[in-house]
Amino acid sequence: MTGDEAGEETSTAQMSMVAASALRFDDFFVANQQEMVRALALALGDAELGRDAASEGFCRALERWKKVGRYEKPAGWVYRAGLNWATSRRRKKRREAVGDVPEQSSPAIAPSDQELVRCLRQLSIAHRSVIVSRYYLDWSEAQTAAALDIPQGTVKSRLSRALEQLATMLETP
Repeated sequence: MTGDEAGEETSTAQMSMVAASALRFDDFFVANQQEMVRALALALGDAELGRDAASEGFCRALERWKKVGRYEKPAGWVYRAGLNWATSRRRKKRREAVGDVPEQSSPAIAPSDQELVRCLRQLSIAHRSVIVSRYYLDWSEAQTAAALDIPQGTVKSRLSRALEQLATMLETP
């Protein structure tokens, strides 16, 4: 075998690995995209921002897919990346603009759930993100902790406080 042939075989093998990796990302994206958009829209309280955050999270995951694809819960990584991006974007907008960003209702939320969504919007993003992870995405405390990069005890305490606040808000007419 000549040096050129060996180089071509290596190049072909590398291209096959890249194609296989991209295919796995495609499968991951298709399986998780809609749920991630809904989860981020709910956690952020804004449907458009949720879509943008999910897109940004998936783009960042694709850039790092060799590493992220090996995680036990790559969707958790995408969720956290989307939350981080949205938080940074909101801070930047707040510095640039005067006034509040109007609240939007998510098309993924049924009208009968609007009272719950209204109450969720009153929670901090830190509390909402734990509620959404545990109850909407049905992640364990350990998976939620890993996705949000916080200790499991913090997940428990945030969840407890958020549920207390929600209960109080939902009881009040």
